Amino acid sequence: MKILYHHRVASKDGQYVHIEEIISSLRHLGHEVVVCEPASIQSTQFGGGSGVVQKMRAVLPGFVHELAEFLYSVPDYFKLRGLIRKHKPDAIYERYNLYFPSGIWASQRFNLPILMEVNAPLFQERSGNEGISIKWLARWSEDYAWNNAHVVLPVTEVLARMVLDRGVPRERLQVIPNGINRAFCDDIPSVDAVNEKYGLTGKLVLGFTGFVRPWHQLDRALRVIADNRDRNWHLLLVGDGPDRPRLEALAAELGIADRLSVTGIVERANMPELVQRFDVALQPDVVAYASPLKMFEYMAMGKAILAPDTENIREILQDERNALLFENEDASFMAKLLLLCEDDALRANLGESARESINERDFFWDKNAEKIVQQIDSIRVGFGKQSQYHVDPTVRNSGGGPK
Repeated sequence: MKILYHHRVASKDGQYVHIEEIISSLRHLGHEVVVCEPASIQSTQFGGGSGVVQKMRAVLPGFVHELAEFLYSVPDYFKLRGLIRKHKPDAIYERYNLYFPSGIWASQRFNLPILMEVNAPLFQERSGNEGISIKWLARWSEDYAWNNAHVVLPVTEVLARMVLDRGVPRERLQVIPNGINRAFCDDIPSVDAVNEKYGLTGKLVLGFTGFVRPWHQLDRALRVIADNRDRNWHLLLVGDGPDRPRLEALAAELGIADRLSVTGIVERANMPELVQRFDVALQPDVVAYASPLKMFEYMAMGKAILAPDTENIREILQDERNALLFENEDASFMAKLLLLCEDDALRANLGESARESINERDFFWDKNAEKIVQQIDSIRVGFGKQSQYHVDPTVRNSGGGPK
């Protein structure tokens, strides 16, 4: 079939990894994928974002850039309309974003089924972080998108309940967690170069990948290293982020600056070589509804994982079977980390069980793509008839959009 993949992601980070993996997996299954995305994304390097968007957020009042976000949907709709008329797709697959109704408008205008992948409740998330100025419009845009999609695909059961609470019926929901590319662990070079570059030979490495932020609380790992400075333990941060300067300053203050290495932004292709060097893989904190990409990478590479004992993490990991889970307090994190550092056999057993869990539960992008295709097939069978796949007309006709 032919699928139109629609998104508004303007930065190349974990979000874009997910986008690329789904598109690649759908194509690998033999389907044609047409992509509708911001033009700037193709010239953006991994770890970078749209300079225009960043400048707008920095200098404009909140309500101005929020209106700009919403108004982006108008030219985006006409772009979608042109692609639909040219390629005649069988369905639209959209990565949900706030102030982004253009996919629903196109779905209704051309009578096309639309699947909505939801990675976060963005109204709640943005309200709690940078804040939202036009709350009624933001809330409306989220409700409008979720309630007018024919299928909603949240990444966790926790997130699915949030979607249910906004009026979307359970029969239009399927939870699809994140996953891993089967080739992620293929042809990993020797870690000798990593050892030499970061001075890791003979050391026990605590590792973290991604954009490190204050709420990750990785200072706790540094304190464990400082409390055991007679041990040859080292913290390796693969990535960058706003908390890097604070962590580097703390390591210096604790007298363990030589026990912390930060790689900076790393190309995706080089990630496996660095993760392979981890002895303990840290998932130090997590948003309550997230499905962390790094966790599946840690599992696929057979790493001993330390992660928070939260509901969304327990959807994937089991304490003392394929990970150690800690309570949300410093003492629990530090005690569990110490246990992992001191017990070679425990690390090996947890890592092997984590790798087995990936295969047992098919946490692979190609399996996710198969589920997406099954949903499209189911919708197409009933589409155009009065069936469970049609949204209540009183909901579908609310809001409207360009014709």
